Amino acid sequence: MKRLLNALALAVAFAAPSAVTAAAFPERPVRFIVPFPPGGGTDALARILGAKLTEIWGQQVIIDNRGGAQGNIGTALGARASPDGHTLMFAHQGALVINPHLYGTPGFDTLRDFAAVSRSTVTAFILVAHPSVPARTMKELAQLAKQNPGKLTFASTSAGPQLLGELFKIITGTDMVHVPYKGGGPAVVDLLAGNVGIMFANPTSTVPHVKSGRLRALGVLGTKRSETLPDVPTAVESGYPELGDVLEWYGVVVPAATPRATIAKLNAGIVQALNSPDVLKRVHTIGQTVAPSTPEEFAKLIRVEFERWGKVVKTSGAKVD
Repeated sequence: MKRLLNALALAVAFAAPSAVTAAAFPERPVRFIVPFPPGGGTDALARILGAKLTEIWGQQVIIDNRGGAQGNIGTALGARASPDGHTLMFAHQGALVINPHLYGTPGFDTLRDFAAVSRSTVTAFILVAHPSVPARTMKELAQLAKQNPGKLTFASTSAGPQLLGELFKIITGTDMVHVPYKGGGPAVVDLLAGNVGIMFANPTSTVPHVKSGRLRALGVLGTKRSETLPDVPTAVESGYPELGDVLEWYGVVVPAATPRATIAKLNAGIVQALNSPDVLKRVHTIGQTVAPSTPEEFAKLIRVEFERWGKVVKTSGAKVD
């Protein structure tokens, strides 16, 4: 009996440090890679989420903006990170499920290189225009584009908005010029200056300018009107049902080799953060809707969307390189 007790005591002694380590995760500051520059919807959400996770985990969550190539540069960096849970990757719909079909070599393999942690938000794009563009509805914009082929310009900040512009051209039989930007901040600056005419945009970076009158909202690309812009009709109401179910989603992924137990801990913290009343309120004010998920649910969404947008890219014929 004495030997048994000694053996049990020894086992507990060796197990204790591991238990303490697991309970204390994360053990050091966490890097949160955002594949776009400051000033857009991705950065705004990452900073809200990062601040709350810092509070929950007791470890600093450091936002690391790595813009370029419509999110490819930062996303590729996240794919190569150490799979220990201390580097999070901001999962951007365009970068993860559209770019691989647009770029010959995006620098990562979405379905092989990443493990899903949780979806964070969903958002309906809005179509906005500079006041110098003489159109107040989506129909008027289509008519204007038909009358002036190749003269209207549309900005894009990532693959999603780019494809929306291409789909609008296909649906309306029009010709517009695509002008790509590294992120929402630079694109909105040029849109406000009138250097580009329109933009299929995340509301975070554009709604304040719509409310101030510096931009004009022509339509919401969702199935229902936006709470922040209740007077703006949906694409369906405007006569474009093909653009009526296009939602942009954000989330968190980690390198594929990250242990499942670590992913579970990350998911628990992120879901807790997203469901916090102060986070819910702040996310609502930037025009996004909180929509956390399990890792399995988010992984399924990524696979389904990867296939869906692959078909859209093929149909549109859009390519970056």
